[in-house]
Amino acid sequence: MAVYTKISKKDISYINRKFDIEKILEFKGIKQGIENTNYLLKSKNKKFILTIFEKRVAKKELPFFMNLMDKLNKSKINCPKPQTKKDGGYLINLKNKAACIVSFLKGKDKKSLNFKNCYDIGKMIAEMHQSTKKINLTRKNSMGVKSLNPLLKSIRFKSKKFTNVEKFLKNNFKDIKTKWPKNLPSGVIHGDLFIDNIFFKNNKLSGIIDFYFAANDYFMYEIAICINALCFDKKRSKFVMNKNKVKNLVKGYEKIRKISVKEKKSLNILCRGAAIRYFMTRLYDYSNTPKTALIKIKDPREYYQKLVIHNNLRTYKDYLN
Repeated sequence: MAVYTKISKKDISYINRKFDIEKILEFKGIKQGIENTNYLLKSKNKKFILTIFEKRVAKKELPFFMNLMDKLNKSKINCPKPQTKKDGGYLINLKNKAACIVSFLKGKDKKSLNFKNCYDIGKMIAEMHQSTKKINLTRKNSMGVKSLNPLLKSIRFKSKKFTNVEKFLKNNFKDIKTKWPKNLPSGVIHGDLFIDNIFFKNNKLSGIIDFYFAANDYFMYEIAICINALCFDKKRSKFVMNKNKVKNLVKGYEKIRKISVKEKKSLNILCRGAAIRYFMTRLYDYSNTPKTALIKIKDPREYYQKLVIHNNLRTYKDYLN
């Protein structure tokens, strides 16, 4: 489903000439994922991932992502490590597209998380934040709340059944932007920590992948994204917040980095902002993607429900008790 760009043995020979890694002997397309083309590469003793960047990731931003993953590896944060070419640098051109090779991260994603998993994820996020505070890299968050106006304008509310959705979305977006906090602790965040970007091996957290939404933003916004993505359970067709998962996520995080009073006071508005960001992107995909596209569109109603839940909460304690 996500192998948009086909490669051949000739391309593998080109990779072997360019990269300072053990000779690649086998390759296989990876069907998971939506945005980029990925291949599993095998040498005699190792595995690697080849990523061919399709249209969403701007080529000029790729060095930021490569440098970030490299520096996180040096800080002992488990994530894919970009492999260097023989002449230095990380990127090659393959089929007229930018491509990179990263190390293979052992483990796989889980279908659901237990409380201990949430605690470990919180701890790992805090360790990553402590590392990125010291990393001299900058990228504006193109999916931050203050940058979502163009996305909102590009959503086509094409039928009458969308009238109430459009009104709800625009009213919430206006309110969230007005109340958005200022001057919270910040640094580079992952920005897209969904369950399929978090790997476990033998039920132990083994690392995180897919840093192509990483950017400078509030550390607490990352927690808000994770509450939305990881701390809700689906019961029949309804999403319900699991406050024990939130509690464990926060507890793990605070084991490494204490959350300030100002950050705690901002949690509700940050959760609303994170929910509206994914509500918008899913509405965009739902209304703008051709029916013939080989992409499974995620249901926007999930984040509509989550935003309604956040709208009925107020304080930091509301998320824990």
